[in-house]
Amino acid sequence: MSESVDILIFGAHPDDAEIGMAGTIAKHTRSGYRVAVCDLTRAEMSSNGDVETRRQEADEAGRILGLAARSNLGLPDRGLYLTKENADAITREIRQRRPSIVFAPYWQDRHPDHVACSRLVEEAVFNAKLRRYMPESEPVTVEQLYFYFINDVDRADLLVDVTEAYPAKTAALRAYASQFTPAAGGNGFVATPLNQDYLDRVEARDRLLGQKRMVPYAEGFVSKQPLIVDLF
Repeated sequence: MSESVDILIFGAHPDDAEIGMAGTIAKHTRSGYRVAVCDLTRAEMSSNGDVETRRQEADEAGRILGLAARSNLGLPDRGLYLTKENADAITREIRQRRPSIVFAPYWQDRHPDHVACSRLVEEAVFNAKLRRYMPESEPVTVEQLYFYFINDVDRADLLVDVTEAYPAKTAALRAYASQFTPAAGGNGFVATPLNQDYLDRVEARDRLLGQKRMVPYAEGFVSKQPLIVDLF
């Protein structure tokens, strides 16, 4: 069985978690939290790069962010349908890692795989706590499920000030040269939204989120459950 972690983040593709919350990841790993990322697919449908390149880039980004673990379920890129097989693969990952907190992409996004990943993770979080579901493994109750933004941003329920960790986010994103750097594409380079100043737009988004609470950079998250506090 894999070592347990405090936080488990799911993304449809390598780089999804970094786009949405690399600053939050770095801030938590620096504070001693064990954080893991699970990529559902190998991004084999990417217009630029290949599976091996994407794997190497993900490993480097994980090293920069101080991840305790990174895994890939090898589900089909553009095949993340809401099936029992796909949901069970995610359920197994949750039960192996035993996190207190899980993150998934926000459920509204221009990329259908991000939307599908969001729904699949929500299903798996529910399944993971049922003792009679997949009884060959121990049930796990996730305390909180949060959703992070990738392409489309909505009203955030909470913000994390990631100002001090932002250089780590920038470095982790630049590790994905095949996706974000046009010169890395070689002769077979294809222009996509990701390599047309996309990282500048991510930074602008994080600056705008930070402005809401007067900090230089912030990452936003959404919860479908009310957040509990003892006192205000």
